[in-house]
Amino acid sequence: MATSLLRWIPLLPLIGFALGVFAASTNRRNLVHVTGPGSVLLAFVVSVIAVARLWTLPAGGALVDNVYTWISVGMLHLDLTFRVDALTSVMILIITGIGFLIHLYSMGYMHDDADEARFFSYLNLFVASMLVLVLADSLPVVFIGWEGVGVCSYLLIGFWYKDMANADAGRKAMITNRIGDAAFLIGMFILVWALHDLGAASLRFEDVNRMAPQLGAAAPHIVTAVCLLLLIGATGKSAQIPLYVWLPDAMAGPTPVSALIHAATMVTAGVYMIARLSPLYVLSPAALDVVATIGAVTALFAATM
Repeated sequence: MATSLLRWIPLLPLIGFALGVFAASTNRRNLVHVTGPGSVLLAFVVSVIAVARLWTLPAGGALVDNVYTWISVGMLHLDLTFRVDALTSVMILIITGIGFLIHLYSMGYMHDDADEARFFSYLNLFVASMLVLVLADSLPVVFIGWEGVGVCSYLLIGFWYKDMANADAGRKAMITNRIGDAAFLIGMFILVWALHDLGAASLRFEDVNRMAPQLGAAAPHIVTAVCLLLLIGATGKSAQIPLYVWLPDAMAGPTPVSALIHAATMVTAGVYMIARLSPLYVLSPAALDVVATIGAVTALFAATM
């Protein structure tokens, strides 16, 4: 069902970010106590309304918000489109709901910090980026949010940048995630190239999942390569072996950062991406074996380190 409601879910925290930057530049710290948590709370309310509308649709239905045409070159046509279905509805409620609670906690935790307004502006930007990631209707739009949360993790982990340990932790998270992001990009390029050969140069999730059986029959090795490259990207965001090394050091940042990024939202980005592309992954048993192995080894290693 077409709607213009969904764009407001990431836009409201983005407005909160802009107001936070204004408050930081004009030294109006009290302003962020309203705009920071308030913008995320409004995004949660809009998310609840969107999920309620989704429940009224038949099973398998979705809400779609086509914002504008982003790229149109030859066979490749990409819109900036947001989509809410059963999987997305869970994520937006978690991100906005828990994000609001963490904002409330941060009001007390950061009360005596001189850079409180800057902190809240980073939190709002992270929430907006994470919402773009899970609302995206195509892989390139996912990548916008994917890079956004990566930048915000650098800013938030290294928030107390005058302490060299914190600055180093932020840089370590940034560099490690860039390795995963490079693999993500290469996998995305290979995927659109392979789909172009099949006459469907599209990276919309609906088109990728629809063409997955045909791609698996024509080039199973391409499917495996794409799945493994996207998995490398997921290991960076979700702190899985081998790209887990940034997460222990990331605890140097403020405690609310750990609650928002490392416990509730960003570390689920890789899991969300693989779940969204599950029709592609089921066509590659080898890639699924690697996913299971990395998940099991990471869980065992993290529990015993």
